[in-house]
Amino acid sequence: MIRVLVVDDDPMVRRLLRTILRPDDIDVVAEAADGDEVVTAVQAHHPDVVLMDLRMPRIDGVAATRAVRALPDPPGVIAMTSFDTEAVILDAVHADASGFLAKDASPDEIVSAVRAVARGEGALSPRAARVVMAQVHAAPNSSGRDAAAKVATLTERELDVARLVAQGLSNAEIAQRLFLGEATVKTHLAAAMTKLGVANRVQLAVLVTQSATSGP
Repeated sequence: MIRVLVVDDDPMVRRLLRTILRPDDIDVVAEAADGDEVVTAVQAHHPDVVLMDLRMPRIDGVAATRAVRALPDPPGVIAMTSFDTEAVILDAVHADASGFLAKDASPDEIVSAVRAVARGEGALSPRAARVVMAQVHAAPNSSGRDAAAKVATLTERELDVARLVAQGLSNAEIAQRLFLGEATVKTHLAAAMTKLGVANRVQLAVLVTQSATSGP
């Protein structure tokens, strides 16, 4: 059973997410209405995944994500946003969010993201990938060459997989695109993440995108 904490200052959004997250393998164990309630809720209910609104009045979702990820054995955090505040999205990447969802994501997208983060894979939809990666390109970047040096250690196939992750493709979609078995994709992805020293798909995608901005 995947235990989920829903964090949003809008009670209607929390109710909607509870309605969506009703598959047999998912249980919404608690809610929080603001970022200052999140750490206490995590410690009390031990969720596997936190669905985190990025805009809240007292403590925002970025600060709350950073606090959650600093806990021992922390849950994965999925940042939920309207994608109209791109700088905040990049801040959430640096706060170690494991995935991103649009506020208007479909029920299937939300359920799939929760399952992916619970598996430790992270969640990055094509729409989220476009916004996040565009911000990585636009942001001042002093670490592009370091990223390029790390990415250069990947095999050709590991790099193929990593680039498709950065486009927001799932393992199944990558397998279809590269004519590989899904288990083989997972093996290449795990190897790439280990070599690059990243913990999830979002971090992998950011590093690959940073490497492309390094210049000659």
